[in-house]
Amino acid sequence: MPADGAVAPDDVRTTGTGHDDVDGSDDAARPRGGKIAAAAVNQASVWNIANLLTMLRLILVPGFVALMLADGGYDPAWRSLAWAAFAIAMITDLFDGHLARTYDLVTDFGKIADPIADKAIMGAALICLSSLGDLPWWVTCVILGRELGITLLRFVVIRYGVIPASRGGKLKTLTQGIAVGMYVLALTGWLATLRWWVMAAAVVLTVVTGLDYVRQAIVLRRQGIADRGAATEETRA
Repeated sequence: MPADGAVAPDDVRTTGTGHDDVDGSDDAARPRGGKIAAAAVNQASVWNIANLLTMLRLILVPGFVALMLADGGYDPAWRSLAWAAFAIAMITDLFDGHLARTYDLVTDFGKIADPIADKAIMGAALICLSSLGDLPWWVTCVILGRELGITLLRFVVIRYGVIPASRGGKLKTLTQGIAVGMYVLALTGWLATLRWWVMAAAVVLTVVTGLDYVRQAIVLRRQGIADRGAATEETRA
């Protein structure tokens, strides 16, 4: 039985070819109908809950920036609303990937849009904080430079294999989210001091995990080159 909203292949064949295919007399139309059915299912699958959460994060980016910079960027009320938008984006980031993997909702759109949404909301928050003078620009440059650099590195070595996400990388993401969220809020006193230490931990994790990814990329590249060389030797032999 097809899922809700999906179209059964036999139904598509009937309506797509203009012939009643119940008795199997229109065999020539079956391949065409199958392709139409597959295309329809693939198109519908883009609008799943995981991708909708990713789209929500993308929509939240301009809204977050507007709230963050409203009334000069220093009004506690507007900053609280900006924090709420940032928190929603971070929470949906935790759920969309899990939902996609658990319920087999992985799509090409999700593979591309999910990392873009992640970096967009984090980059927007860091740039806003630095432009307002709340966070040193070198911190923003280190974090964004690392994120963009590792993304590029993954594309460079993808011919040799995929660099898996590490536990350190996940801890880095969590720490960054907490630290940036604390800076978005207009905190004072000991909480303002605490957020500095949390951000320091995030920066350290950012650098350490970044170097580890570089190490993994070098090992992966060397192994890939060695495997190709061995395969070439076997072919020649």
